[in-house]
Amino acid sequence: MPQPNIQQMLKQAQDMMAAQQEAMEQLKQQRVEASAGGGMVKVVASADGQLQELRIDPEAVDPEDVEMLQDLVLAAVNEALRQASAIQEQAMQGAGGGAGFDPMAALDALGRGGGGGLGGPGGAAPPMNRAQRRAKKR
Repeated sequence: MPQPNIQQMLKQAQDMMAAQQEAMEQLKQQRVEASAGGGMVKVVASADGQLQELRIDPEAVDPEDVEMLQDLVLAAVNEALRQASAIQEQAMQGAGGGAGFDPMAALDALGRGGGGGLGGPGGAAPPMNRAQRRAKKR
């Protein structure tokens, strides 16, 4: 079985982290805009999911129907956040997806993978504690 190149895997992981960090910084600069109620409520958010601006047309403010205004605000905010999320997903795929680094494959190459984690399926059983060793001796 060929030995995994630990240094190469670490370099790939570091490159992927740097690309993701750069993508996150770029997301802060991108803006998305959404509206509801025919433009009566407009929301501007950054692509990293932070609301930047909320504009409400004075005609949308009806003291007799506050629920409608609340629904319009929610609809506009949710649409802006959905757009921001889509941009985030696309940016992260570009930042990490092209690197070809698969952490689980790296663990498998080191003989540590298999979904085991803490003695789960595919992993070694955790060491016995003192009470378990005593009980086994009896």
